[in-house]
Amino acid sequence: MWNQSRITELLEIEYPILQGPMGGGFSTIDLLAAVSNAGGLGSFGAYTLSPEEILKIGRTIKAKTTKPYNLNLWVSDVDESLTNYSRESLDKVEVLFKPYFDELSIPLPELSPDIPSKFENQMEALFEIRPPVFSFIFGIPSKEILAECRRLGIKTIGTATTVDEAIALEEAGADAIVASGFEAGGHRPSFLRPPQESFTGLFTLIQQLKAKIQTPVIAAGGITNGRGIAAAFMLGAEAVQPGTAFLVCDESGASQAHKDKLLSDESKNTIVSKSMTGRMGRMVKNRISEEIKSEIEVLPFPLQTKLLAPLRAAAIAQGKTDMINFWSGQNTTGLKKVKAEELMQLLIEDATKLLNR
Repeated sequence: MWNQSRITELLEIEYPILQGPMGGGFSTIDLLAAVSNAGGLGSFGAYTLSPEEILKIGRTIKAKTTKPYNLNLWVSDVDESLTNYSRESLDKVEVLFKPYFDELSIPLPELSPDIPSKFENQMEALFEIRPPVFSFIFGIPSKEILAECRRLGIKTIGTATTVDEAIALEEAGADAIVASGFEAGGHRPSFLRPPQESFTGLFTLIQQLKAKIQTPVIAAGGITNGRGIAAAFMLGAEAVQPGTAFLVCDESGASQAHKDKLLSDESKNTIVSKSMTGRMGRMVKNRISEEIKSEIEVLPFPLQTKLLAPLRAAAIAQGKTDMINFWSGQNTTGLKKVKAEELMQLLIEDATKLLNR
């Protein structure tokens, strides 16, 4: 049976379908619980949260589901280039973006490049919660953190955009590895080389990883239906991690405008841009991504996010959707605005018909 794999055994789930761990408010406890209760692995992207908020989330999750679930964090949540970042550089970028603020009649925010990493403190909260699964992107946690996960019985899932990253994750002892293809929506989590040098398509990446590592591979990028699941499994993946497909579900934290955009014809035009956050990410093309090309210097992450946060809020309030970053995978074919439980059933039924012939 297709749903019996090393991943289902490792994570103690019924079906090898993992919900993409969408951070920035897109994850919800209801979405996580619906996916886990339907036999998959629900996830919660917690990289923006304080340790106290993570502890609260953990308590609420346990009240919603008794099934396995995943908490996701970013190992590198602050760009190194923010250290000693100059006021002159900040001023140059503010001048670049000021016309957008003027158009919406709002002031530029007061910014400071002094932004500490949350990751170490977040891990303390995660150890207290002891989620069944801890997934991470943008690097590899220290050997001490991974050892503590093993001691506590927490399964670990790393994310690779290249073969070299997958090999590094395997050598570090990750229990499973997400192959994040070029098609995937949201931030490109490359950590050994720049994202623009790590643009490998999912189907190529799966085959490359299967030839070089023994750790089970989870496929992510452009998977929205049973055919995508079947194709990934035929190439050697042992689980899949859809993201955009769950983003349009009723329980997701995406705004109605975001869901409408993903379900519209505009969603076929995606772009990988750093203009909105300072890190490369795939989203539906918008005016800012078209005008602020990738070669143009913007603020490091997350300072660029802090710069554009009030612009995003004002753009939403004023209906200026051409200034909002709507994260999206490259493939939005067949997206359905349904409850997460119904999407899980559709994915399971379609994959079963194709893989159990």
